[in-house]
Amino acid sequence: MTTKTTSSSEPVGRLLDWLGLRYSRSGAPRSASDAPDPSGARDLSRQARRDLVAAIANFLIEHDLDVSPANLLIAHSAFSGSNPQLARRIALRAQSAEGVDQPWMDEIGGEDEGRQSKADLDRLMTRLETNLETFQTRSKAAHQMTRDYGSELEDHLTDLEQLQKTGQIVSNLADLAKTMLERTRKAEDEMRRSEDEAKSLRRSLARAKRDAEVDYLTGLPNRRAFEALLERHYREAREQPIALSVAFCDIDNFKAINDAHGHDAGDRVLKVIADTLAHISNDNCHVARHGGEEFVMLFRGLTPAEAAQRLNDARERLADRRLINRKTDEPFGVVTFSGGVADLFGYSDPRAALKAADEALYRAKESGRNRIEIA
Repeated sequence: MTTKTTSSSEPVGRLLDWLGLRYSRSGAPRSASDAPDPSGARDLSRQARRDLVAAIANFLIEHDLDVSPANLLIAHSAFSGSNPQLARRIALRAQSAEGVDQPWMDEIGGEDEGRQSKADLDRLMTRLETNLETFQTRSKAAHQMTRDYGSELEDHLTDLEQLQKTGQIVSNLADLAKTMLERTRKAEDEMRRSEDEAKSLRRSLARAKRDAEVDYLTGLPNRRAFEALLERHYREAREQPIALSVAFCDIDNFKAINDAHGHDAGDRVLKVIADTLAHISNDNCHVARHGGEEFVMLFRGLTPAEAAQRLNDARERLADRRLINRKTDEPFGVVTFSGGVADLFGYSDPRAALKAADEALYRAKESGRNRIEIA
């Protein structure tokens, strides 16, 4: 998405002042506490923050939106690169006849609240799993203690019964020991059942967590699983170090396929693309469904040029196929996808690299589709 910088705009200037920034002579937003760098070196991280604030400010002012926490969060997600799909939605909406207005922003905010509810559910699941593990550990220890206690009671009971001349007191003690042993064995059985139930619940919880990280339609990891994988590989690749590239892929003219053949047929096309991309994945190449008709990939040990070549080979194989709707025997025609690739270490952080890959994908779409662009 391209954002126009209007440094001369008075409303934008006021908003930047409100956010604790002001303009330098060059027109770029600058913190009031900034001092000139005597060496003249450029602080990329600080400049990126300034550009982000300017982009958010221009967006809110240009579309006459409220300076509210909800709008600021949405704009930050879109312009920071943390949610490329949202950025594309905003770009398409801005180009449409409806335009970006406050009611539409409120609708987007409602969707974010749904995602936040999902995050809350994830935290509750994690807490439940921890509590189950603690319960199972303690229950196992109590089970062992009860079993040991029962064994000792049984030994004492045997000794008491072997005494033939002990009298009524010993006989009473023996009866009492029998009763205690029966109760101990019953408690042991109940604890064993509790352990089995806890194990079963933990297995169910593990399955639920796996299901929450898998896209139900394609069987690929979903966006949540990919973000966790990206974080881990990014950390490992920085320590080694090795090349790390990321890519976004998007099915070309997917809406036209849905309109012409129906959503069921569109789902089958999604699966074909997923299988095509999964075919080139391995331990060093990971693919996930990012949402809608968009997929995201991580290439470990490959430069952007090498990753783009892998994607381009897959793109050509798909473009050579002639897909047919098996339910109607009508041809889909040529089904293609476009892609954008970026170097994860060519940017300040993974989010910025993802945003660059998404922008490269957008260029591929604007340049005619069915092509791979490198950021």
